[in-house]
Amino acid sequence: MNYRFSNKLANLAPSAIREILKATSDPSVISLAAGNPAPDAFPIEELRRHMADIMETEPITALQYGISEGYAPLRSAVADDLRERLHVGGEEDDVLIVSGATQGIALLTQALCNEGDVVLCEEPTFVGSLNAFRAFGAKPVGVPMEDDGISIEALRAACEAHPNAKILYLIPNFQNPTGITTSLEKRKAALALCREYGLVLLEDNPYGDLRFAGEDIPAIKTMDTDGTVLYCGSFSKVLAPGIRVGYLCGNRALLAKLTVGKQTQDVHTNGLAQMAAYRFLTGGNYHAHLKSLPEIYRRKYRVMRDAIEAYFPKAAKTTEPEGGLFVWCTLPDRVDSAAFCKEAAEHKVAVVPGAAFLSDPNGTSHAFRMNFSTPTDDAIREGCRILGALLHEKL
Repeated sequence: MNYRFSNKLANLAPSAIREILKATSDPSVISLAAGNPAPDAFPIEELRRHMADIMETEPITALQYGISEGYAPLRSAVADDLRERLHVGGEEDDVLIVSGATQGIALLTQALCNEGDVVLCEEPTFVGSLNAFRAFGAKPVGVPMEDDGISIEALRAACEAHPNAKILYLIPNFQNPTGITTSLEKRKAALALCREYGLVLLEDNPYGDLRFAGEDIPAIKTMDTDGTVLYCGSFSKVLAPGIRVGYLCGNRALLAKLTVGKQTQDVHTNGLAQMAAYRFLTGGNYHAHLKSLPEIYRRKYRVMRDAIEAYFPKAAKTTEPEGGLFVWCTLPDRVDSAAFCKEAAEHKVAVVPGAAFLSDPNGTSHAFRMNFSTPTDDAIREGCRILGALLHEKL
């Protein structure tokens, strides 16, 4: 049959990262391409205990249909944690549980954007968000990144150039893919521009609890007094990505419309996973678990940093993240990263070409992303050694 796909999906390409990960099923391939949490960060035994107890004591609640807004005890516990720990959430705000943070991003796009409306975002940015914007007919427009976050001058110019822009999408902490953290001054400036031009600021913070250096910077949502900011969080990086439990904190009127959209997608987030997340969040060990995470990622990053210093040529410039999962490597302009990443794959090392993270799907990049959280220490060292040798040949 000749399928006639919708305009929204006809030109939507598969995630470059997911396609790369298929190739890494070969056990001989060293994958520095993933975006997964460190395996030793998973609280496996505690989650197993909680889930077993739920199936023993509350099986019908876990297996029955739930309300679209989310499991009420979890919503309340998330709201309390955000307010007490991060000072996020005001009197006009509520919490909506979503099936992973990417669903929250998709729901906001669905609710606000008509065909052709613009979503402003950092350039480069998370490929999953780019595909979510495109899937609902929105046009992502990238705004250049600087060492301390999005260029405010370029952001103002983009707001002027795109009066149909509806959303500004930011990952202010340890950004995916660059690892950059947005300064407090730029957070304030971006919020002011959103208010001036009538944009909703979508603050995506999946990595905020993985800080291993530097000082915490207040969330943009802590400065929100008028419902401009929608805060997006997730349990993927602090519990387990497979449970697919995320959350949104924002103005009640906005979340009410997003809840209607959610009812067209999955009705509600997995009940058993929500209940397990609630028990973990309120069971007494959650904050101790959060405190244990930075050391895991600090050590893993140091392994990659030391390997980069040992093997990479000076002309390959890498970011120095203060948390998160990623290092971004920028090559001289004469080197196309797509060709380099293909050559690296032929040498059994997988990294993600920078073009995958661009708002223009036909754009070119001179950078690539490396992940230090998932591989073993030996794999990080050997992968960087191979990449370094190839880079020395190129440069």
